[in-house]
Amino acid sequence: MHPTGDEPAPPPDAERVDPAVLTALLRRHGWQRRGGTAGRYSRWTPPAADGRQGEQGTSLLVPDARPHGARSAYADYGDLLTEALTALARSPAPSAAEVLRALTIPGDEIRWRRDVPRIGDAVPWTTAEHLRAAARAMLLAAARAARRPAGYFGERHGQYAAAFLGQVLVGPSPGGHLLTAYTPVPDGRQVATTLLRALQATRDAVDYQRATAGMQAFDDAVCLGVSHELAQSLVRLVRGTEGVAIALAWSPAAGPPAGFAARPEPVEFSPGDLPALEAAGARYLHREPSVAVRLTGTVARLRRPAPTGGGTVRLRVLSGADVRQVRVRLDEEAYRIAVHAHLAGLAVQVSGRLESRGGFRRLAAPSGVGPVELDEAERDRLLKAPHGGAGGFADT
Repeated sequence: MHPTGDEPAPPPDAERVDPAVLTALLRRHGWQRRGGTAGRYSRWTPPAADGRQGEQGTSLLVPDARPHGARSAYADYGDLLTEALTALARSPAPSAAEVLRALTIPGDEIRWRRDVPRIGDAVPWTTAEHLRAAARAMLLAAARAARRPAGYFGERHGQYAAAFLGQVLVGPSPGGHLLTAYTPVPDGRQVATTLLRALQATRDAVDYQRATAGMQAFDDAVCLGVSHELAQSLVRLVRGTEGVAIALAWSPAAGPPAGFAARPEPVEFSPGDLPALEAAGARYLHREPSVAVRLTGTVARLRRPAPTGGGTVRLRVLSGADVRQVRVRLDEEAYRIAVHAHLAGLAVQVSGRLESRGGFRRLAAPSGVGPVELDEAERDRLLKAPHGGAGGFADT
């Protein structure tokens, strides 16, 4: 019987499967090559961890890769591949389902594993929710860092990160202590490589802090993608566990990216790392400087406490800053300009310092406030540009 009790999914079309990719996935998931016929096929048996299948002699015959320009190398090429895929689809072995899923879902694979107390193979509901929330926050942090590294992002690059997250596919999460995601290739590969570099740099910085009590390694790691948001996601992932591991496996069809190991080692963290991670998160939050900007935006809200004097304006940012909205306190003359621009349907330009305090949502020391006219095409282009906040996605 299939482990979930459901009917097994049909195998993928053999015409769409590259035997080289299939054998790479079998090797990745612990299957053992047990010989075969050179130039024809190889024989594979499942790992012992999958149960008694290996004892029963279950095996797959996988044909060698098809020669270039040839529809088939030999008469039973297609039959062998179809039989191998069918056997995988019918197998109750967890690794067989993983191989088929990776064949069907293209992309690099990211896997989170939490060592948490379990009853059977089940965990508390909140534990499973914490895993998904931490993984989501980690991917958002990596996407922001792939855009442009920073110690603290706040709202910056939020819309870009949310758009990336919309392309990520999530596999089943048995027991609530495991989660697998597939990031698109090639479009999402920069995020995957940024995440791996950042996790490795975080591991090194934590080790340095625990050995020396120094935080310099965290400062140096910002250029590698480490940030307040990444540190916070790791705190959430590790807390309440005996340890966690994050593993990346490259798409076998695309191969490893240049400069990276073909099979990266999982990056592991333990509860003993929490003080260093928490200190790093606070350090990044307090040390990120304000950013000088000249932005263009439309007036979304006007407010002042009296009929005269200055007031507060909320701008929907069109360009000049990687945030969705900012608030700015204007004097009476600048406030009047913003009101007139709003009534006339014009955008406003303003210079100032985008303050990290509060998530880069406030513009301090505003100057040079003036209306600017945008034609419909330019306004539409700016509204659709990948900047601003995460919209309906909450930054965690």
